[in-house]
Amino acid sequence: MRKLAIVLVVCSFVGTACSSNLPADASGREIYEALCTRCHSGDLSGGVGPALGAGSELADQPDAYSLQTITSGLGRMPSFRNTLSEEQIQRVADYLRAEQGSS
Repeated sequence: MRKLAIVLVVCSFVGTACSSNLPADASGREIYEALCTRCHSGDLSGGVGPALGAGSELADQPDAYSLQTITSGLGRMPSFRNTLSEEQIQRVADYLRAEQGSS
């Protein structure tokens, strides 16, 4: 019974994290703040999910890696394929890359 409760909580959390009422033209930062900070923190330092800022493992990966991970998910990270458009995913990836270079 305890395992079922944990699964339900995780599914609820992922469902909430993946739902979006963002405008189509939301900036990468706005999308990140709405959908990503819960796991990766507002300052990209990580938490439930890995750090994404300057000096992180993601900073050493090619841009295609970020795009693929956001689109398809990886490990515990859900796919955002059905939540975000390709353009929105690109804006998030661009935002992350810009933030990685700003520190």
